[in-house]
Amino acid sequence: MKLTFKFTTLIGIVSIVLNSPLSCIFMEIKDAVYIISSPSVDKCPKPDKPEYAFLGRSNVGKSSLINMLCNKRELAKVSANPGKTQMINHFEITSSKNSKWYLVDLPGYGFAVVSQKQRKGWEKMINDYIRQRENLANLFLLVDSRHEPQKKDIDFINKLGEWQIPFSIVFTKSDKNKPGATVRNVNDFMKALSRTWTELPVYFVSSATKGDGRKEILNYIEVLNTNV
Repeated sequence: MKLTFKFTTLIGIVSIVLNSPLSCIFMEIKDAVYIISSPSVDKCPKPDKPEYAFLGRSNVGKSSLINMLCNKRELAKVSANPGKTQMINHFEITSSKNSKWYLVDLPGYGFAVVSQKQRKGWEKMINDYIRQRENLANLFLLVDSRHEPQKKDIDFINKLGEWQIPFSIVFTKSDKNKPGATVRNVNDFMKALSRTWTELPVYFVSSATKGDGRKEILNYIEVLNTNV
């Protein structure tokens, strides 16, 4: 059975807005403030604002992407050692028109050097958050554009489809590749997804170093904010 993206109508709306050269929609972030790190979903802040979570395999460049989006170099902790993000980290964002929403930095999954017990604890915390957080407007799943499609990423995306979680994909580190390699890896990834999906999710190609993808991702959030 093929999977279907939850917000089919919204995909059309977003596609029109993001691809229109005449679009006047542009979000800019005015302020980003760290709020709290929570060990479980029930300890998270009151769900009174739209929430956008960022998740990916360890060392995918998640913290760098968050800092680039918020234009705040040290907002999220960047480390050369995978697995430094260990809790559900909430940041309150004030953006255009003084709208407020939460940005959430989730622990990475994959090859972080931690015990099996700790790894299972993180997995439960992430899954509980994704499935129970009632104000989660979108999950941004980060995928390293330097690599060919990885089974772990594909399997996780298929799980999101089964759970009917609204999500989009952000391919990171596009500046670390030759342009042709990035295009090839992204196309191969989406082709792999098409084997299990009737309609492919929205995706972005980004570079935290060059700022690529920033405008598109923030505009996407702006559109979602007007539809939640």
